[in-house]
Amino acid sequence: MKKQQKGFSLIELLIVVAIILIIAAIAIPNLLKARISANESSAVGTVRTISTATVQYSAQCPALGFPANVTVLGPGAGDCTGAGIIDAVLVTNTKSGYNFAYAAGAANAAGVVTTYTYNADPINRGITGQRSFYLDQTGVIRYNQTAAAAAGDLALQ
Repeated sequence: MKKQQKGFSLIELLIVVAIILIIAAIAIPNLLKARISANESSAVGTVRTISTATVQYSAQCPALGFPANVTVLGPGAGDCTGAGIIDAVLVTNTKSGYNFAYAAGAANAAGVVTTYTYNADPINRGITGQRSFYLDQTGVIRYNQTAAAAAGDLALQ
């Protein structure tokens, strides 16, 4: 009498491993694309938040206009030196695979800042994000697929 076989043969195990590897090869690129998309959505949300915060700050501090830097929008006493409009994470200028840069324009003769620019660029283009975003005092968010975005780029819909 032959002994009954228990367990799986080596061929059966190799077939299962091969199937798992094929599924992983299909799923991993989709996961990376999803992460890039999520990072871009987070960056656009941050740019919109800064747009709203700068307008609120200029209304709160009309003698100053737009803020001199992002830090004054962050946690503070609720005055013009620490408006408390945005949280501490946005003040750090790095979030969800993107670097953010705020630049206030020069003050006019009355000392009021009337312009600013805000850029969001992926830390590693193609890995943490694909598009760069740009915002200025007009409130229009612009984007560029291959380089840092600027005023002449396409508007985000």
